[in-house]
Amino acid sequence: MPPSTRASDFAELAPAAESGPPSGWRRPVRGLVLRRGSGRIGFVLVVLVVAMAIIGPTIAPHDPFVISGGSLAPPSAAFPMGTDALGRDVLSGLLYGARTSLSIASAVALIALACGATIGVLSGYRGGWTDNLLMRTTELFQVIPRFFFVIIAIALFGPGLSRMVLALGLTSWPTLARVVRGEVIAMRDLDFVRAAEAAGATASRIAWRQLLPNVTPSIVVVLGLLVGQVLLLEATLGFLGLGDPGAISWGTMAAQAQGFLRVAWWLALFPGLAITLTVLGVNLLADAFSSARAADGGAP
Repeated sequence: MPPSTRASDFAELAPAAESGPPSGWRRPVRGLVLRRGSGRIGFVLVVLVVAMAIIGPTIAPHDPFVISGGSLAPPSAAFPMGTDALGRDVLSGLLYGARTSLSIASAVALIALACGATIGVLSGYRGGWTDNLLMRTTELFQVIPRFFFVIIAIALFGPGLSRMVLALGLTSWPTLARVVRGEVIAMRDLDFVRAAEAAGATASRIAWRQLLPNVTPSIVVVLGLLVGQVLLLEATLGFLGLGDPGAISWGTMAAQAQGFLRVAWWLALFPGLAITLTVLGVNLLADAFSSARAADGGAP
């Protein structure tokens, strides 16, 4: 086909190049997700946990680091979730710990989003040696055992939330990068991308204004699953005593409970229940979003 004919064909599509196809993610979020029982349950659980993290320290009855009652007091009217071995209120610790645990998960998700989305879009759209280089780098990070990498990082540089977040973030993006790359490869030859190219849009504008918004649904699903994984990893590290000793989290609360499982069941029950419900809520919401997107025709 002569170049002039090809350009004229694409020129007819140029007016739609700036907006691209409908992104298709608002409808599943507003309608299809919340129509599903699992989506509603996940949404309620996530909202409750986020609200706990935001207003928890304000409504906590006691300072979680201050002795406020007797040692290992069972749940009662004064202490609805009992006290720990030092006499500190478990309910207050749970409310304060929500902010720490969710802050870690959110920070790791942001690092994974920045690295994974950037590498995935560039690799999928540019192709060639750029794709090969970025995918080999992704595979290098993908084979690193994340849990042991974090343990080694903490052993070398000492415990701390910032070091934990950085170590988890740097090993959490490869899956997202590969998912985004696959979506971009499937989209880069579609009419709206070719129309943008014919209209003179730069490669960076096409990547960030056309392709990235249309892979947002897949990014949301992967990040939802990632947040659940990070919460479990943080809890495991806290359980092993590798968390920040100056911060309280659900994992550190579970770690402190391991020596009193037979005499104080409430110490392990309430932090474990909080972790379980949070991970369940995030995964149910992500699964409902993925199912709603498939039911909506898989629109990008």
